[in-house]
Amino acid sequence: MNYENYKALCIKINYHMDLYYNKNTNEISDYEYDQLMQQLKQAEREHPEWVTPDSPSQKIGGSAKREAGVKVTHRVPMLSIEDVFNKTDVTAYVTKVKSVHPDAVFSVERKIDGLSMTLRYQHSDADGFLHLALAETRGDGHIGEDVTLNARVIPDVKEVIELPFEYLELRGEVYMSHDDFFKYNDSMEEQGKKPAANPRNLAAGTLRQLDPRITKERGLRMFIFNVQDGPAEFMASQTKALDTLREKGVPVVFHKKCATADEVLSVIDEIGSTRDGLDFDIDGAVVKIDQVAYRADFPAGAKYSAGHIAFKYPPEEKRVVMDEIEETVGRTGKIGFIGHISDEKTRKPVRLNGTNVSRVTLHNQDYIRENRIGIGGVYLLKKSGDIIPKISGTVKDPDHIFTVESDCPVCHHPLIKEEDTADYYCVNPSCPSQLVRTLSYFTSRGCMDIAGLGEKQVKNLIDAGLLKSFSDIYRLKDHRDGLIAAGIIGREKNTDKILAAIEASKQQGPVRLLTALGIRNVGGRTAQTLIDHFHSIDAVMNASKEELVEIPDVGETIADDIVSFFAEDDTKELVKELKDEGLLMEEAIEEKGASLEGLTIVVTGTLPTLSRNEAKELIEKNGGRCTGSVSKKTDYLVAGEAAGSKLTKARQLGIPVISEADLIAMAGR
Repeated sequence: MNYENYKALCIKINYHMDLYYNKNTNEISDYEYDQLMQQLKQAEREHPEWVTPDSPSQKIGGSAKREAGVKVTHRVPMLSIEDVFNKTDVTAYVTKVKSVHPDAVFSVERKIDGLSMTLRYQHSDADGFLHLALAETRGDGHIGEDVTLNARVIPDVKEVIELPFEYLELRGEVYMSHDDFFKYNDSMEEQGKKPAANPRNLAAGTLRQLDPRITKERGLRMFIFNVQDGPAEFMASQTKALDTLREKGVPVVFHKKCATADEVLSVIDEIGSTRDGLDFDIDGAVVKIDQVAYRADFPAGAKYSAGHIAFKYPPEEKRVVMDEIEETVGRTGKIGFIGHISDEKTRKPVRLNGTNVSRVTLHNQDYIRENRIGIGGVYLLKKSGDIIPKISGTVKDPDHIFTVESDCPVCHHPLIKEEDTADYYCVNPSCPSQLVRTLSYFTSRGCMDIAGLGEKQVKNLIDAGLLKSFSDIYRLKDHRDGLIAAGIIGREKNTDKILAAIEASKQQGPVRLLTALGIRNVGGRTAQTLIDHFHSIDAVMNASKEELVEIPDVGETIADDIVSFFAEDDTKELVKELKDEGLLMEEAIEEKGASLEGLTIVVTGTLPTLSRNEAKELIEKNGGRCTGSVSKKTDYLVAGEAAGSKLTKARQLGIPVISEADLIAMAGR
């Protein structure tokens, strides 16, 4: 590997590290990430002069966030564990330890696939026991974040441990069960929102929530796997300390004491064989020197804690037959593809990583073509991130590769293919398959904001034959008595409340209406830009592609989507019907002030009287530009209570910091 390829590999790994540790998401599996890191380490062994402090091999994890609290400096660094991928390396490690300490024994433990959290316990004079004082995430290994309030609602986190110590610091792994993960994703799909990729990412995001009620609702769990600090006699033996904690009611990780390399390998196999039966994810087995005092004799570098290695299991793959390919229609009209699969041998749902799998997402036509997917084909199936089923290879080609039909599978309206993509869409806004989610989106808070008319009520109205399009919502008043009699959306009081909310929504204005129409790639921000320029729905509807692309932030793709949407006769009729029902289609042209013209202003913290959106609106109405991040181009920072890193950066750059009152005065209000 040359130096240019090495730097490119560093950039690639840093990108995936940022996704995993800081954004709680991932684009590649843990196995694929591990392979990239192995390539990097090999290159650095061959060229140690390339290694710098900011190399991915020298980093521990992510940067500490402030979403769930303040930053905390760890008393004991929360380092990583060095990975190995074959049993020869495990044997070599045990042999090396034994050569220095012949009496060494080992604790072999499950490696839970979650996120690390440290719990600090302090002695209480009231009862003589240890009481939870602080919970902290790993962050970058040296500085994490305070998540104590969220930790207190995790049932496995003990508030009191009945041990008479002055201080105890425990490290564990926070995780989410498969049941809770699927429950969350089912809820997201019902709401038309994006599901989580895997339990680990969802657990990480949940632990950082500002509201502990959300953390409690999502059902996080925790296993303790290490004593970070405490009385010397308690920390002498890893397995003895874990056994004592378990006796005191603390959930601890599965562990077994082993004396020889063969025993260690046997337990690694035992742990691996139980993966299918667990309701949570594990991605390896950890081998720790049981005598904690011996660990310092086996340092593993600045990134890794001494005295440990982690054996990583290879991803499980099974051979499956493609039995059927189902076309689906999403809320935006996008055509999706679900593959119905079965085990090649049993022709039943395939057992993979502890769950029965009978369906797999096939993404789009390009993906289907590249993987040569069709009825009767045989494929390798694995789980991305050990949870999401994914085709990983083709074993036997089908007789015919599947090709999408030219018409919508539900309403038979002609499909259109989005230019420069592999995606096909049904653009019929009245397509029954889209109707529940489309209408629910229309009524949602960010769109027409019709309180009380959620997805459940929308579905009931569709089932009753009362809703077939957006305009039908505004005709529900004509069915008041029948709605009350049938109890479709509630009793008299609730029905009248919803009908009043529908009537009030007519005044929401063209920005919300344009957003609510659900045009592909047109969200609230783009809708605001369009109405700022054209001032009415009619003007947007009649705009040409050339006129649209001249507007800042409206590229060719968005322009094509807008033109295609309004070119449909059904859409034109819908707009006419909404206009006839009295919806506000035009925005009054408001003269903008010039008091803040040319200024770039950032708002941070909690302001005394203005919300963040109100402050942004004030800035923009007076000719200024409100951005979300501080840079050298920022002219002013408006700082409220609990201003964080943006205030620090503004001071470092010498950017003037002003109050809400200063902003209002500058705007001339």
